[in-house]
Amino acid sequence: MAKKLPDYELFDANTQSIIYNLQANAIQRMLDFDYVAGRKKPSVAGVVTVGRSTFHKAFFGPREVLIPTYPSLDAACKAHRNADVVINFSSFRSAYPTTMECLAHRNIRTVAVIAEGIPERYTREMIADAKKRGKWIIGPATVGGIKAGGFKIANTAGTIENIIMSKLHRPGSVGFVSVSGGMSNEAYNIVSRNSDGVYEGIAIGGDKFPGATLMEHINRYEKNPNIKMIVVLGEIGGESEYEIVDALEKKKIKKPLVIWVTGTVQKMMPGEVQFGHAGAKAGSERETADAKNAALKKAGAVVPKSFDDYGESIAKVYKDLVKKGVIVEKPEPKVPVMPEDFVKLKKEGRARKAASIVCTISDDRGEEITYNGVPLSKIINNGWGLGGVISLLWFKRKLPDYACEFLELVLQITADHGPAVSGAHNAIVASRAGKDVMSCIASGLLTIGPRFGGAIDGAAQNFKRARDAGQSPEEFVKDMKARGINIPGIGHRIKSTDNPDVRVELLKQFVCKNFPKHDLLDFALQVEQVTTRKKNTLILNVDGCIGICFVDLMESCGKFTKEEVQMYVDLGALNALFVIGRSIGMVGHIIDQKRNKQGLYRHAFDDIAYMTPEHGY
Repeated sequence: MAKKLPDYELFDANTQSIIYNLQANAIQRMLDFDYVAGRKKPSVAGVVTVGRSTFHKAFFGPREVLIPTYPSLDAACKAHRNADVVINFSSFRSAYPTTMECLAHRNIRTVAVIAEGIPERYTREMIADAKKRGKWIIGPATVGGIKAGGFKIANTAGTIENIIMSKLHRPGSVGFVSVSGGMSNEAYNIVSRNSDGVYEGIAIGGDKFPGATLMEHINRYEKNPNIKMIVVLGEIGGESEYEIVDALEKKKIKKPLVIWVTGTVQKMMPGEVQFGHAGAKAGSERETADAKNAALKKAGAVVPKSFDDYGESIAKVYKDLVKKGVIVEKPEPKVPVMPEDFVKLKKEGRARKAASIVCTISDDRGEEITYNGVPLSKIINNGWGLGGVISLLWFKRKLPDYACEFLELVLQITADHGPAVSGAHNAIVASRAGKDVMSCIASGLLTIGPRFGGAIDGAAQNFKRARDAGQSPEEFVKDMKARGINIPGIGHRIKSTDNPDVRVELLKQFVCKNFPKHDLLDFALQVEQVTTRKKNTLILNVDGCIGICFVDLMESCGKFTKEEVQMYVDLGALNALFVIGRSIGMVGHIIDQKRNKQGLYRHAFDDIAYMTPEHGY
């Protein structure tokens, strides 16, 4: 349960509320006020979103907070027994039952009803129920109220800039009450410029029957020792201001009271006029603004000559209280710096932020996606193919046609090597376990490494290093042996000089026919002559051939600098060709397994020969 406040206080700096129906902007404004007011906890404890239970993200100063949402008011109240205010954003159709529900909860003391247009009969029933239970209703048809430096209802007082300008982030000495919510925002500013500011402000709402009258709030202010003067803004129509006249005449209001009743312009109108609120219509001379102002002045209230003099009248009373020592002025506290919303600032062109991720290969912000600045339609219409796409996205340049054909040849050659290879095998096992296609592919891809496709990068790096260092084939073989490293790209478990790998032969034929130069391949074939003297299976395998030929492609096509060639070799990017190729085969195996639910491979997995490392000498 919330700490019990004196009967003259509705809110303090520890008051928490429950929002009925999510209003993101209103919640954020409340939390912004909380931050500049120096509150330790947000004033919004929870949100009722009927039927849903989740979290609402908002900012409390510079940090993001999660406000729980509940499927019912009962659930919210049970979770936050300290919250004694409900801000009811229900529509005018449902505001009556939801307000009655709020009033029935033991720990709810105050309900702010924002909706306007609630039938008068329902409003009167709500008021009667609240009074019977000793509770408060602010509204209907209200923006709410504010305890300066403590608690703010919804959109009361507008933006955080207006709140700070009106000194509402800290308490003053003035108790303010108004009929109009819109005019209350202006009045807060007037009060702040002509006194030390507002202590509490309430907009009772513009309907004919408010949940609590002007006089009921004035009575609270009379009892509150922190409030030294009272400022009121009344309105044409109705007779609630005459309750104030009566209280003044009976000396029940002892604190200085400045009041102005708006609507004096009516006498200049040709006929009967109703202003914006349901109750703002004079049905008789007694209900006119002029009649009310005259009666209030006669009863002893400070009534300005016009609204233009409202601030001057407030200032006069305030200065007199300061002179008498009733009000002791305090130095202004430092206002915390309010963080600005980045999205808003960026939209206005007043903020910039370094990108977390930089992309230089594609752009999807225009009408058509581009790959390295080339529209996709141009790539397709010109028949650049998959090799052309790879060249643009991987190397940020269009490679010659023969180079693009080489890339596609590599993908065809590496697409599959049977179900026993670890990648395909893992994909098959995952498929048989009932996993989805993406999970099966991931299972297979995770085994691609030095023993399964990784020799592409290793071969490119080591053969290029040896050739650039001027080593002979014999020196390279001895050097690798001395290092205790198997030569990547050399060796096969089955293929040999007598039974060559067709894939390697296809690659060599293509390179020799199309590449301007193939120095590294020539060097690798010389190394092969050395290694096969020991064993005829120590041949240049497909992984090694791909990596070595790719270095030749980059060095001979005229599209790469020497430094760029070394960069791509050092990055280890070439093995990605194997990843893409084997992914094609893995998907085939996965579909095969799912298509044939009984399984084409009826034999036990123990019957499949797992491929052992054959990439080393």
